[in-house]
Amino acid sequence: MSSAIVPGMRSGDMSDDELLALRERREPDIEGKSKKLWLLPDDLCLIEIIPSIRSFTFNRDEMVADTGPLRLDFYERAAARLAADGVRTAFSRRVSPICYLAEYCPAPPFEVIVKNRAVGSTLVKYPGLFTPEQVLPRPVVKFDYRTDPEDQPIAEDYLRALELPVDEMAQLALRVNKSLGSWLRPVEVWDFCLIFGTSPDGELVLISEVSQDCMRLRHSDGSSLDKDLFRRGAGHGEIISAWRRLLDELG
Repeated sequence: MSSAIVPGMRSGDMSDDELLALRERREPDIEGKSKKLWLLPDDLCLIEIIPSIRSFTFNRDEMVADTGPLRLDFYERAAARLAADGVRTAFSRRVSPICYLAEYCPAPPFEVIVKNRAVGSTLVKYPGLFTPEQVLPRPVVKFDYRTDPEDQPIAEDYLRALELPVDEMAQLALRVNKSLGSWLRPVEVWDFCLIFGTSPDGELVLISEVSQDCMRLRHSDGSSLDKDLFRRGAGHGEIISAWRRLLDELG
């Protein structure tokens, strides 16, 4: 089967085999620490998940086999739930265990973080203000500038100076929080990070992956079901087992 895009054919109409053949034939147009991306016509892209887990705070960066399919298993379900709740995501369809077709919107160097508990960077950057794992009276929305080696908090007025729709992004992040919280209950969402892009028609689109790799989730028995296991030094087998348990809990 040819991997070329036939003139006049929409890339969204390509079969999974055609998309995967294109991936084998071409080098990725964009490659980061956790994903490879191939640009396609019609404002679409093919994304391959790299099974990497990274923690700057704990100076740990490893490839963890089998996490790619587990991340995409979760993201596929999360995208369906968010779409049902009126949140536009970039996810279009799954192509393979580790690849998916998505709407392409350039990623800005900013992410939106929602925190329902005082964990992670909240305790590191603001020592003494909160007790560890304290439930916050209302979700906290903050913005980080994505830069190496460590993302930095950025004041909202800087983003407004760049003419970014700060208030709209914050409100959309809270809608995501409500949707995920309702869907995952009794698993509790402690925090998560999102990246929003802007579509050619000017609408905000959630372009980042929603998975165990970008959020903190706690089972009702108190156990971690996310990347915190990696941060705390858990072995690969323990991480895989917990991530599979999360999917099993969702049914």
